[in-house]
Parts: sequence; C-alpha cells; structure tokens
Amino acid sequence: MDVRRADERYRGGDPAAGIETRHAFSFGPHYDPGNLRFGALTACNEERLAPGAGFAEHPHSHTEIVTWVVEGELTHRDSTGRETVVRPGDLQRLSAASGVRHVERNDGSAPLTFLQMWLVPRDPGGEPRYEVVRSLADATPHAVPEAGAVLHVRRLAAGERTAVPDAAYAYAHVVRGRVRLDGEELGPGDAARVTDAGGLEAVAVTRAELLLWEMAR
Repeated sequence: MDVRRADERYRGGDPAAGIETRHAFSFGPHYDPGNLRFGALTACNEERLAPGAGFAEHPHSHTEIVTWVVEGELTHRDSTGRETVVRPGDLQRLSAASGVRHVERNDGSAPLTFLQMWLVPRDPGGEPRYEVVRSLADATPHAVPEAGAVLHVRRLAAGERTAVPDAAYAYAHVVRGRVRLDGEELGPGDAARVTDAGGLEAVAVTRAELLLWEMAR
C-alpha cells in the first residue's frame, strides 16, 4: 500500500483567477515519470473554483472523465450540446472517446469544490457519451467498463467498517472525515494506492466519505 498525503499533491490552477488545483498524479508542468498512473487512473484532481471562476472550453480525447462534487454547484457544457448543473452526491461521467470539448464553471454564489478523475479506456475512439447519476447511493457501484474500473462511494458513521474491493488495483480517496486503512490513518485529500488488494477493510475514525476505485489489471 502506497499512501499519498494531501499536502504532497502538485499545486496548479490559477489562484488569481479563482482556480486552485491539487494534482495527485504527474500533470502538465509537474512531470514525474514515476507517478504517471495507477491502474487505469491517470488523474485525481481536487478542483476549487471561486464564484464566477471556471475552465474555458478545452478538448479531451480517449479519456473517461468522472467528476464528484464535494460542495457547491458545477455547471457543465460540452460540444454535444449538453448543459447540466452537478451538485454534491451527483456523479458526472464524460466519455471523451474520439474527441469532445467542454466548459466547467462555478456559476453559483458559493465556492465550488469537486474531484475529477481521469481513466484510460482499453480501446480508443468511439462516440462521446455523457451521463449524470443524481444522488448516487452507497449501495450502487458505478461501473466504467471501458476502463475496466468500478467506483464505490462509501459514507460511513464513526466506527463503521467497509471492505476494500479485492482487486489488482484499488485506489482509496478520503473526501471528508478520517479513515484508518491497514494501520494508516487518512484524512481529507489523502489517498492510498493498493496493489493486489485482498481482505482489507477501511474503518471510519470519524464520520467520513470515501471513494474507492476497483480496477482490473
């Protein structure tokens, strides 16, 4: 198990424009050949946008983009003509496939925080696809078969236990609260990368929200 702390993330964004980003993986000018990906994951970005701030239209291709809003409201528009507002508890997924352009903004009056995770599909190309799952329940795993991955959301009361999926690659990210995993205590923004996970449990030290990626080899 490889634990990565929140304060070890690469800092990015444009604070003067109201954009703060914390990258878990090698990204842009923060090139690190030893931290390019884990399983299918190539990015797990913590994004914070001030009211009125956002990312202008930009392209993506051959990437599965999964977004989890922590607080605030995210406005999404893309070149397929879709426009949606994504709120806490909603899961947004954009399959960039052969190519898509999109805009992400905080058009609300409160600060926005969201996690954006990128996965590499097994087969490139195809048509872009988009979906939003409203109020994703704990007991409803979200499969991303194109990348051989499944996302599990766990909202835990203090003292509650949850199993880490037995998988070739498991990635645990603490959204809020504190969690103990295999003797390590993880706080908000901390993550653990587990290879060949088997029989592991996460225990909530406090009330917590945890994202667990289960990925095939």
